[in-house]
Amino acid sequence: MKRKIHCVIMGGGRGTRLYPLTKLRCKPAVPLAGKYRLVDIPISNCINSGYNRIYLLSQFNTASLHRHVQDAYRFDRFGQGFVDILSAEQTEFGDDWYQGTADAVRRNLIHFGADDQDIFVILSGDQLYRMDFSMMVAEHIERNAEITVAAKPVATDEASGLGLLRVGDEASIIDFVEKPTDPDVINRLVPPKLKGDNQTPDRCLASMGIYVFNASAMFEALKGEAKDFGKEIIPSLVGKRNLKCHIYDDYWEDIGTVRSFFEANLQLCSERPQFNFYEQNHPIYNYPDILPMSKFKESKLIETNFASGCMIGDSDFRRCVLGVRSIIADGCRFENVVMMGADNYEVTDSTKIPVGVGANTKIENAIIDKNARIGKNVQLSPNGVKDGWSDHGENIYVRDGIIIVVKNAIVPDGISIGHL
Repeated sequence: MKRKIHCVIMGGGRGTRLYPLTKLRCKPAVPLAGKYRLVDIPISNCINSGYNRIYLLSQFNTASLHRHVQDAYRFDRFGQGFVDILSAEQTEFGDDWYQGTADAVRRNLIHFGADDQDIFVILSGDQLYRMDFSMMVAEHIERNAEITVAAKPVATDEASGLGLLRVGDEASIIDFVEKPTDPDVINRLVPPKLKGDNQTPDRCLASMGIYVFNASAMFEALKGEAKDFGKEIIPSLVGKRNLKCHIYDDYWEDIGTVRSFFEANLQLCSERPQFNFYEQNHPIYNYPDILPMSKFKESKLIETNFASGCMIGDSDFRRCVLGVRSIIADGCRFENVVMMGADNYEVTDSTKIPVGVGANTKIENAIIDKNARIGKNVQLSPNGVKDGWSDHGENIYVRDGIIIVVKNAIVPDGISIGHL
């Protein structure tokens, strides 16, 4: 019987560290790079790897995610490919939410239709990277592994928020610790080959949250009550199962915080970004773009990316990402701004502030979420504002040193927050 590859993408929980970007959507649905969503990254990696049996497990604020996936990923019926969204559901075995990554997969085994000889690729829905999973799967099969964990070398000062592992002979995993905080434990996990010197720090191998399982091994591992792969399943199998490590030493960013999201977007403005959306052989897929060209009046653009359908007045931009249908009036100045644009163009309504940004508005170090309405003569900056602050109407927040205008927010004319 032909072996099938099942790709399972975790849709994530509440995404509290990304709040308020997750106020009205789940993490994988957060817009990225002007025209994509975070979930487009793992789905595109699956498709580019030749795998088209893709399951997306979701449960929190899922409407936006479902709408995007249904619009973007429609396979032809002859290829038998699909992106199937599986939301948490009430069954005779339980009626609560997914309790973790392993629990989510366990509850959906009935939907996968997998045989013992099949292979599962378990992925996160909120990471930015480009990876050929077929190479990892081929390595997994060649080594006769039961489970393979993808790992990336990271500096020890970045390691405390990640699962760390140590590798022995023939890439076997001999130690695994989830999110250690004890410096002695972290130093113990630094392999000789990743020891630093006066110019470079010590590095250790951090789990990327990407796993390849033989189906039979996964069925066995999920028989208990363990709720999470990283915290429980993988550590419990060290020394008991044939666990191997697949080393990936390229750009990978876990979009877990507002700061990491902000910086992942703005690095795209560089002449040679660390993650390149212009890679022709491994494209990132999205919904069909039927928007008109963007148009600019006499704008000054420095290291600025913009998507389709933007209408920009005589304004200045430095290191900005402007999403689809971004509308900005004359006399504005943006610096270090990620603007997500709008879902639709609107018929002009003189009774309220229009979608977009009004004239003579100055904004820096900011994220402007979708459909925001920002008036004229507004000044927005996180400088001098306490981290964690929000206005009374909860339209504007400051998180990780970044000012955030939330989705559908209304910011009246003349508002001034922070100092430029």
